[in-house]
Amino acid sequence: METIERMKRWRLILGEESESRFQSMEGGGGAALSPEQWQMDQALAAIYNQNSAGGFGPGGPGAGKGPSNPQVTRWLGDVRTLFDKDLVKIVQSDAMERCGLKQLIFEPELLENLEPDMNLATTILLLKDQVPKRSKESVREFMAKIVEEINKLLESDIRRAVAAAVNRRQHSPIPSAAALDFATTIRRGIKNYHKESGKIIPEHYYFFDRTTQTAASKYTVILDVDQSGSMGESVIYSSIMSCILASMATVRTRIVAFDTQVVDLTEKCEDPVDLLFGFQLGGGTDINKSVAYCQQFVDSPKKTLFFLVSDLMEGGNRAGLLRRLEEMKESGVTVVCLLAIADGGKPYYDAQMAQRIASVGIPCFACNPQKLPQLLERALKGQDLQDLIV
Repeated sequence: METIERMKRWRLILGEESESRFQSMEGGGGAALSPEQWQMDQALAAIYNQNSAGGFGPGGPGAGKGPSNPQVTRWLGDVRTLFDKDLVKIVQSDAMERCGLKQLIFEPELLENLEPDMNLATTILLLKDQVPKRSKESVREFMAKIVEEINKLLESDIRRAVAAAVNRRQHSPIPSAAALDFATTIRRGIKNYHKESGKIIPEHYYFFDRTTQTAASKYTVILDVDQSGSMGESVIYSSIMSCILASMATVRTRIVAFDTQVVDLTEKCEDPVDLLFGFQLGGGTDINKSVAYCQQFVDSPKKTLFFLVSDLMEGGNRAGLLRRLEEMKESGVTVVCLLAIADGGKPYYDAQMAQRIASVGIPCFACNPQKLPQLLERALKGQDLQDLIV
């Protein structure tokens, strides 16, 4: 049975042209595709076999029929039904590239059937100025799905990380069951372990300080984000992280976008979709100018965390950029350079500039998005970030 299933898989991989070969193999007759597998085969043939009767790419019956192609919508529905979510994203992405379907992504009917995907979201941001009026709402809804998925991944952990690093640094003499610092109470009371009862009997209980912070005591998190075309995925994760942070009263958050110009997008943090559409992917890069702009928001250096999210392909003053970053670090600002915030893959960046920044003691690395909460907590606590490097 295992051999037959393996043969069926290979048949799906190799396509309909391999059917006769499998039939001629010993035992090949038992490897005939099931009705559901035939549907899979036809769905895959539509993009990977340009001569397929069911294809909609060049050579298929749907070619040249313009953007209103119901065949594509039906195909997307089949793909979502037949394959698991991760495979859907791969097949969907291949369809866009191989069959020239990028022109269709702003069709409302098509967007409704697209599985949320980071590469596709980046493409939409790159082409957002070309979105026709009839599709604007569908595009927003699609981007909202992306935001929702990333929020599910990050929001609770980011809130917990910031609370652990900022809210709970000071203890209070006022007892409160909800504010009990279990870790400190147990750690300092372990010496009073009672063997007979098997319990720790603390001499003192420690409680977190729940008093409201003043503006001056708050930490400031600044995200300075490169909006050059190669940074699409990083832009999306940076935007959503900034919106989560902006909704927390315990920190002040500012997000700045730059290419050769600098745009402050902080006021858009209330709506992550609005914030995403505030970015203009593409163009040159003047990182030094953006860092100079951000420096004005450093009121209390030791309570400021500065993220430079960039591939460091500087088109401006490279020596000036290095000098500004070093000045910020020496003043007490926690400076972190993120070459990319991306899920897998090796980032493309200026290795020489990254090495020079790292040489002055500024962590400079790419970060997996799942590690962002841990990165935030450690950075706010002033802890080492080396084992977060990917």
